[in-house]
Amino acid sequence: MDSQENALEQEQNVEQNVVETEAAAPVTPVAEPEHKQYQSKKEVLQRAREIAQGEEAPQKEEVDYLKTAFYKLHIAEREARLKEYIDGGGDPEAYQILPDEDEEAFKAEMGIIKEKRQKLFKEQEQEKQENLQKKLDIIEKIKAMVTSPEEANKSYKEFKALQEEWKEIKNVPAEKANELWRNYQLYVEQFYDLLKLNSEAREYDFKKNLELKTKLCEAAEKLAEEPEVISAFHQLQKLHQEFREIGPVAKELREEIWTRFKAASTVINKRHQQHFEELRAKEEENLARKTALCEKVEAIAAEENKGSADWERHTKEIIAIQAEWKTIGFAPQKMNVKIFERFRAACDDFFGRKAEYFKGLKENFKENADKKRALIEKAKALQDSTEWKSTSDKLINLQKEWKTIGMVPKKLGDQLWEEFLGACNKFFEARNAAGAGTRGEEYQNLEKKRGIIEQLKAAAEEAGEGLQEKVQKLVEEYQSVGHVPFKEKDKVYEEYHAVVDKLYKELNITVAKRRLNKFKDNLKQVAERGENALDNERARLMRQYEQLKAEVQTYENNLGFLNASSKKGNSLIDEMNRKVQKLKDEVQLVRDKIKAIDAENREKE
Repeated sequence: MDSQENALEQEQNVEQNVVETEAAAPVTPVAEPEHKQYQSKKEVLQRAREIAQGEEAPQKEEVDYLKTAFYKLHIAEREARLKEYIDGGGDPEAYQILPDEDEEAFKAEMGIIKEKRQKLFKEQEQEKQENLQKKLDIIEKIKAMVTSPEEANKSYKEFKALQEEWKEIKNVPAEKANELWRNYQLYVEQFYDLLKLNSEAREYDFKKNLELKTKLCEAAEKLAEEPEVISAFHQLQKLHQEFREIGPVAKELREEIWTRFKAASTVINKRHQQHFEELRAKEEENLARKTALCEKVEAIAAEENKGSADWERHTKEIIAIQAEWKTIGFAPQKMNVKIFERFRAACDDFFGRKAEYFKGLKENFKENADKKRALIEKAKALQDSTEWKSTSDKLINLQKEWKTIGMVPKKLGDQLWEEFLGACNKFFEARNAAGAGTRGEEYQNLEKKRGIIEQLKAAAEEAGEGLQEKVQKLVEEYQSVGHVPFKEKDKVYEEYHAVVDKLYKELNITVAKRRLNKFKDNLKQVAERGENALDNERARLMRQYEQLKAEVQTYENNLGFLNASSKKGNSLIDEMNRKVQKLKDEVQLVRDKIKAIDAENREKE
């Protein structure tokens, strides 16, 4: 009896290894199956509808994949529509994201699938409990056979039928599987040990089981050459199921055959585990990359957009990030949908606020367009007027007001401007035609002014006492000449002031030198008037110096407020600049006189 107990304990240990290996198998990560590559949302929706409305049991892996595939296509389709709209010349502010019927239908089908999966789960749990009870009943029946050794031979057929029935029963609750299998195997082994078959039948049974298990060992060993790791793993699971269902071999061979089968299984399991470790590492890397892209989009969405240019720049950045997202593979299954929803939420937030901005901009454009249309009506009301001066002023004021109105879409803006400009041009062309008779006189004035300019240029090459009087006379003559043609006005004006500025600069220097030399010659006469005469003269010059400096400062301040955007503004600035320069020359002359008095005082000391 001791030897039988030792053999039984040995068989139990061997079988426990089988059970533990089998029980651990479901925990091992299983690779995602090769899914169909869907080309459109309609295809994904159709597959979801087949699962929701059909009889097949929805598989979690496929359901998750359908959800990811649908929204990947959904975002790509929406981006393509936006790009096509903008490339076609559409205004970004007019674009709106419309509700998607496919998305609503997809959500409805997924809701049905969720309910089916919940129902299926409950049914599966109920079935597992029923299977558990069936197997417990079989164990009790075999246990009863073991307790009646004298009836073992007679019960052999019933025993084999119970074994077949056991094989037919499928899943049981996972937490009960190990204990259930150990008890079953215990009583099966005990029954075989008690079986009083004739020696030939018993040996034949053991031999047959050994042949079957040897073939399973060979098949398991051959799986090491299988290039597809996942396929090899799944084939191994089937071999394990067959191995468990085959009866025992002779006691002396049981450990040997199991050790061989276990060794072959270990090779496949290690390959499978390594494959999933690499897969998990890649998925974690993908999750990190996708998380970084989420943070980028969230940061862009948080930035302030001061105008359309900022919105368009940020849009291009987000579209580029979305393109990069598509190149990254799946994240870990439990995070794949969550990280995608985070990314989609950030993109939707940005594009939703962009749509609101351009909607407001569109309203502003409409308001500006209405204002410009009102100015067009005013210009058209004036275009046939013959009150040349007053109407010219009114149209010029309308043009200034036009510039103060904000933007409108470019195409519409060009159209409104052409209409407004046409009304203005109609009036000014009529005015110019009416004033054509005055042009002959303007050209005569132009010739006169050019003649005076030539005389001034010649005077610039001369020298003498009467130069200043001559220049002044020519300047007065120039100023008495009337208007010249409008197109020639600026050119002749610049030519005139170039030569006048040169003459005045040279005259000022020459006159200033003469005045300073004459002042120095008179200093001795001033000193002879009395002890304080030079000091009094110096004090007078200091007052004059401060007064001149104040005048220079005033002119320079005024220059800072002038608007030089018009031709008229430029001419006024030039005139004031000449006055400032003349005053500065006078300031310098007074300073030189003060220095001359100081030098005279030092000489006396």
